[in-house]
Amino acid sequence: MAYIDLPEFEEMSPEIQEKARPILEKTGSLGEIFKLLAVDEKVYFATDTMVQNYLLNQTYLSYDIKEAIALLISKENSCKMCVDVHKNIAKMLGLSETQIEEILAGIEKMSVDDKEKALLHFCVRASQKDNYKMTKEDIDTLKTLGWSDKEILEAVAIVGYFNYVNTLSNVFGLGQ
Repeated sequence: MAYIDLPEFEEMSPEIQEKARPILEKTGSLGEIFKLLAVDEKVYFATDTMVQNYLLNQTYLSYDIKEAIALLISKENSCKMCVDVHKNIAKMLGLSETQIEEILAGIEKMSVDDKEKALLHFCVRASQKDNYKMTKEDIDTLKTLGWSDKEILEAVAIVGYFNYVNTLSNVFGLGQ
C-alpha cells in the first residue's frame, strides 16, 4: 500500500488516460508506479519519455542487457517492486527463468561473456553513491573490450533511470 493516495484511472488527466488506456485494456490494471507518476503530469511525461527512449525503443544495447541492468540495479537498491516487475518483463522479452535467476544471483553467476560482465559490473558501480570516484580508466577498460561510447552512455542512462524510479518506489512504499 503506497504511503500517499494514488489516483485511479478516472482521476488521471485526459492526456495520461490516453497513455494508460491501452495498458489498462491489455492487462486489466495499472501498476502502482504508473499511478504514482500520474499524480503529476510533468513527472509522468518526463518519466514516460525515458522509458520509451531507454527501455522500449530498440537502441544500442540489447533488451537482454537492458533488463539485466534493470534487475541488477533494482536489486542493488532493494526495490522489490521493480525487481518483480522486471522479472515479468524479462520473461516477456524471452529471457528464461534460469537466465533471470542467474542475474538475481549476481553477475558472476550469469552465463554471459566477460565483455558483458564487465559492463554490468560497471553499471552496478555507477549506481552507487561513490560513483564520483569512477575514472577515465574505468571507461577505457570497457572501450578496450569493445563497448562504444554510445553503448556506455546508454548503460549509464539506464542506471540513472533505475536509481530514479527505484527511489520513487521505495520512498512512497510501492509494492508493499
